[in-house]
Amino acid sequence: MMRLRILGIILMVAATGPSQDKQLPPQLLKITVDDQRFTSVGNIGLTVSNYGTFGDGFVQQTPIDFPSCEYPRGSGIEHMFDGGLWVGAETPQGIRVTTGAFNSARIQSGGALNFEFTNSDDPTDIIIERSSLEESKYYDPRAISHQDFIINFVDTNRFVPGTSIPIPNHTPLGIAVHLETYAWNFPFADAFVIFNYTITNVGYADFKDTLKNVYVGLWADLVVRNINITPPRVGAPFYMHVGNGFVDTDTMKFVYAYDYDGDPGYTDSYVAMALMGADPQKDDSLYKGRTTYNFWLFSGGDNEFDRPPADEASRYERMKNSIDQRYFYDNIYQTPGNRMALISTGPFEHIAPDSSINVVFAIVCAKKYGFNPSTIDDDFAKRNLFENVSWALRAFYGEDTNRNGKLDYAGTDSTEDVNGNGKLDRFVLPTPPLSPRFKAVPGHQKVTLLWDRTAEESIDLISKEKDFEGYRIYRSFLGDDRTPRGIFEGMQLVREFDIVDGVFYDTGLDEIRLDEPIVEITQNPETGEPDTVEYYYRYEITGLHNGWQYAFAVTAFDRGDEKLRLQSLESSRLKNVAIVSPGTPPRQRNQPLKVGVYPNPYRVNALWDGTQERERKLYFYNLPRNCEVRIYTLAGDLVDSFIHRGDTYRGMDIKWYESFSQGNTIFPGGEHAWDLVTQYDQAIATGLYLFTVKDLDTGEVYRGKFVVIK
Repeated sequence: MMRLRILGIILMVAATGPSQDKQLPPQLLKITVDDQRFTSVGNIGLTVSNYGTFGDGFVQQTPIDFPSCEYPRGSGIEHMFDGGLWVGAETPQGIRVTTGAFNSARIQSGGALNFEFTNSDDPTDIIIERSSLEESKYYDPRAISHQDFIINFVDTNRFVPGTSIPIPNHTPLGIAVHLETYAWNFPFADAFVIFNYTITNVGYADFKDTLKNVYVGLWADLVVRNINITPPRVGAPFYMHVGNGFVDTDTMKFVYAYDYDGDPGYTDSYVAMALMGADPQKDDSLYKGRTTYNFWLFSGGDNEFDRPPADEASRYERMKNSIDQRYFYDNIYQTPGNRMALISTGPFEHIAPDSSINVVFAIVCAKKYGFNPSTIDDDFAKRNLFENVSWALRAFYGEDTNRNGKLDYAGTDSTEDVNGNGKLDRFVLPTPPLSPRFKAVPGHQKVTLLWDRTAEESIDLISKEKDFEGYRIYRSFLGDDRTPRGIFEGMQLVREFDIVDGVFYDTGLDEIRLDEPIVEITQNPETGEPDTVEYYYRYEITGLHNGWQYAFAVTAFDRGDEKLRLQSLESSRLKNVAIVSPGTPPRQRNQPLKVGVYPNPYRVNALWDGTQERERKLYFYNLPRNCEVRIYTLAGDLVDSFIHRGDTYRGMDIKWYESFSQGNTIFPGGEHAWDLVTQYDQAIATGLYLFTVKDLDTGEVYRGKFVVIK
C-alpha cells in the first residue's frame, strides 16, 4: 500500500533561490516526494507527507485511495479533506507566514499556491517508519509508539526541488521542520495521532535572522462524511453539513468538527485538532501557552470573519487573535457550513538562528456520546471526545503525572521516572498486557480460536508488575462487513475468562485451557523468518453461516492499579483480529469427490450480494485442495473457469471481495466464490448450468449442476 512517487528531474535549476546556491551534481537529480504513508496500527487511518501536509485531499491513488483521517479504520468515514502546518513570524523584512496547505481544491506537493513547505533537496530524505512492537518489521528500540513516522521538510525552497516550477507568492521564513507522528494500538489510545514538531531557524540563502513573535498552528479542512455512502468525487453536498466548535479550558484546548445533518447514524463522530504543549527557547519570557481559534468559509462571506485571510499579514493576524466570540456563537456554533479550521499557539518570543522550538498537537477522533440528534453539540455529546483528548494529553505528559514540568521524587512510591533513567520522559503510556498470538481456523458452520499465553508474562510499564487478569473474546455478526461502520466496529464481547484472584468474575481458565499445547511452526509475516507458536487455549464458536465473513479477536486485560488510579487496561482488538469465512475444508484423499454449490438455486439479490451486478457471488464447496472448476451452459458452451488453490485462496478474484473484504479473509480451503460473470465479462442469464471439477493432484473429475434465477 505504501509507494513512493518520484517527481520531475532536471540538471540544474535556472531560477534564483536557495536550492541554486548549492552545487548540484551534473547527473540527473531525483527528488522523492513521499505522500502515501498512513497510520494503520490504531483506529485512525491518516495519510502524512514529507512536504508538511496531512490527509489525502481526494487524490486518486492506485491501487487504493489513501485515508483522510478515516475513523473507525475500515469504515469509510473520513474526517478531513486535507491539512497542514502554519508558521508565522515577524522578520526584518516584515511579517511572513508559511502555510503547508490552505483553502485548496486539491492537495499538492509543491508548485501550487499556499503549499509552501517542500521535501528537502536530499533525495534520500523520505519518511522513516519505526515501531516499538518487537514483532514488527519496523521494530526499532528508539521508537516512541507502535507506529512512528519520522518526517523532515523545509520552507527554504522557492521552487519545487528538482524542478523549475516556482512556488507562487512564497517568501521563506528560513525554517526546517522535523516532525514525528506517534500512534498506538491500545484501545484507550487508538483514536488519536500525535504530531510532534521541532521547528529550527536555519536561515534562507545567506541570511539568518532571528524570528520574533512566532506563532505555530494547524490548519485543516475538517469535514465528516462516509465516502462509501457519498462518493467524494460526485459533487460535494457533505461539505455544507459541517458543524464547528472549540474548547478552551485549563486542561484542554482544541478545535473540532462534526457532521451537523448530513448522514445521521453513519457519521456520528467528532474530529479535533488539539494543542498538547510546547517548549520555547530557554530564555523565552513571552510564551505562556496561549491558544487561538479561527474558522472561515471556504468561499468567503460578507463578514470579515467568514473570509479566508488573503495575505500574509491577515493570516498572521488570524494566528495571533481568535475569532470574535460573539460572532462565533451567533453565526457559527451549531450552524452548518463549509468552514476551514485553524488552531494556533504563541507568541514565542523568538527563534534565534540555528535554534529550535518544539510544539506538539494531536488529531483526535471520537464517536458522539448518547443518542441525541446529530445537530446537538453539547458537553454530553462530546463526552467521548473529552476522554480521547485526555488520553492524548496523558500520552504527551508521560511520566510528568502532575504536569508541572519537573521530575518529582516522593520516595519509593513515586509515580514518575517509571523507567528509571533519571529524567522526565514524555509519550509514556500505561501498558495493557501484550496481545495474545492468535489463530482462527474456519470449519463447517464454526470457527475455532487458538491463542498462546504471551500476555501472561507482560509487565506493566507504570506499575512494573505482572498484572495479567484474563482474556476476552470478540466477534462480529452476520452482514457487519456490509454496514457503514465496518466489520471491525461491529465486534461484540461474547465471552470473558479471568484468573481466580478475587478480582472480576473469577471464572478461571480451565474451560479454555488445552491439556497439551498445539505447536505450530509458521513464517513470521513481518520478518519472513521461521516462527514457532505454542497455543495453550482453545475456544469454538458454532452456529455460524458458511460463506459469510466474520471478524474475531482475542484480547488480554489486566487488573488495573487502584494506587496509581489506573483502570483495568485491555490489549487492542485490532492487533490480532482475523476475518474468517466458515465453510467446508478441502476434500481428503480417502473421501469421495462430491462438490456442491450454494445457494442452489441462486436467486438474484441474495442477502450477501452488493448493489452492483459484479458484486454477486455463489460458492463451490467440498472442493479438493487444488483443482480446476469449469462452468458450462446446457448446450455445452464454456461460461467460465478458474483454478482453486485452497491454501492461498483469499477471494480476491471477484469484485465482491474487493468491495467488502480487506484482502486477508481466511477460508477453510474447500470453498471458492464465483461472481456469476462469464469469461467474456458478461452477467449470466437465468437457467440451469453444468460444472466440472478436476482434482489436479489425482486427476479425478466430478460433474454437477446448479440453477440461477433472476
